Amino acid sequence: MYDTLNNYIKKIKRQPIPDERQEVLNSLAEYISLKATLGEGVNLVFICTHNSRRSQLAQVMAQTAADHYGVTAHCFSGGVEVTAFNERAVAALARAGFAVAATGNENNPLYKINYDDQAPVITAWSKYFDDPANPAANFAAVMTCADADENCPFIGGAEVRVPLRYDDPKVYDNTGQEEAGYDQRLQQIASEMFYVFAKIKANDRNN
Repeated sequence: MYDTLNNYIKKIKRQPIPDERQEVLNSLAEYISLKATLGEGVNLVFICTHNSRRSQLAQVMAQTAADHYGVTAHCFSGGVEVTAFNERAVAALARAGFAVAATGNENNPLYKINYDDQAPVITAWSKYFDDPANPAANFAAVMTCADADENCPFIGGAEVRVPLRYDDPKVYDNTGQEEAGYDQRLQQIASEMFYVFAKIKANDRNN
């Protein structure tokens, strides 16, 4: 893992998780643990309205956390509308220590994201939650924003639906707090994804 990102992860692992957040995070960890115990594939689809900020950041951090702890999981993201992976959210990942490169359509680029030169590339772009690139069945739908959670009552193929909502960093756009606001949201998402997969690893050791 890249040195800057490794130091970042050491820091966010120490970040406390409020009790009310632990409850929903534990439900996600239980789903992942059950699938792993049954020898079934673990597929997580993080969903927000535009698939531009929170769901993308959650996908990247969940995949990084899963790989970090040696938990076999496949993480995806999608939305109910298609826009683009917001450049401010992409920049927050770069500041955390990820290597990021954009290719393809300039209106909706595909980003190749690395946390280690020897690890598989994480690909991210804005798409519908039911895009062919995402699993069509046997996945957990993790709802990262209130709008998507409330306005999309049915997610076809989802085994479970987890309401893991985050405040939208969009409120910081074009303000003096833009970078700090996006960094804060990324840190929250990262700390919670590492909390989830750390629990799974700890459960494995205790079984």
